[in-house]
Amino acid sequence: MMKAIQVTGDRLSWEDVDDQAELPADHVAIDVVWTAINRADLLQRAGVYPPPPGASDILGLEVSGRVSALGASVSGFEVGQEVCALLTGGGYATKVVVPAVQVLPVPKGYSLRKAAAIPEVFATAWLNLYQEAGLEPGQRVLLHAAASGLGTAVIQLATAFGNPVFATAGDAQKLEVCQQLGATGIWNRNDGSFVDAVKSWGGVDMVLDPVGGSYIADDQKVLNVDGRIVLIGLMGGRMAEVDLGLMLVKRHRLIGSTLRSRTVVDKGKVMQALQRHVWPLLSAGQIEPLIDSDWPITDVEAAMAYVADNKNTGKVLLQVAEDEK
Repeated sequence: MMKAIQVTGDRLSWEDVDDQAELPADHVAIDVVWTAINRADLLQRAGVYPPPPGASDILGLEVSGRVSALGASVSGFEVGQEVCALLTGGGYATKVVVPAVQVLPVPKGYSLRKAAAIPEVFATAWLNLYQEAGLEPGQRVLLHAAASGLGTAVIQLATAFGNPVFATAGDAQKLEVCQQLGATGIWNRNDGSFVDAVKSWGGVDMVLDPVGGSYIADDQKVLNVDGRIVLIGLMGGRMAEVDLGLMLVKRHRLIGSTLRSRTVVDKGKVMQALQRHVWPLLSAGQIEPLIDSDWPITDVEAAMAYVADNKNTGKVLLQVAEDEK
């Protein structure tokens, strides 16, 4: 048996569940110590973002913990080793089984708590900035919802790789944090449209947009020639107006992007890129995940409500088990 968060209607409960799954040859079993809340968890709980076929229906897209068993073909890890992992589901539990290519050793000098804030946001940031948008040094980024866990990772990662960031958010204190993390342009969405401010900043080559809806039309207005909009969420609605003439003349691209539903091979490539390009920056202290708060797993209801109300700046973590260190 293991324990996991179960969703029954609107209620979340920490319950015993069967753990009868065999360990595939290319998978790793992890005793979970920490997990984290992502907006996808809120959407799944609400019934509008089901897990991909074959994935666990338990919430949770990332964990940190210790390797408890290795599949027959897995090499490079040891039982007891501290690791973090990108999941397709199953993180709100005491144990998870995950493809080995989605697991990485905890960065040098990192606690399990700190490592739990890395996988989902930095994988999403790398995927969309440098694989989907193909950013080159000097190209400029417009980032919406910039004080989220993802946003705070994007600001640091883009800045470290020579890509200036213009950040939008709905709170002055959150925008101050964005500046401290490296954003050189900011805009409070409560002050109206960001278009004139971003144009004055010099325009952008890429927009990372978790909002959609009416934002898409304004995103287009600030894009330079050959600019890309990478759409990663629908917080503002699924219907948008697109100026096809502007798209044609300026060679704009509108790219839809999700991480969760990608193949294990694709996720493995992202994680390999993180280990090669991002892990050294994390270990050196040049960048780091921003953690807003942590909660016991039994307080998951309150923690998810906190995220749903946009109160967090950075990641919100859930402690699943006692940390030995």
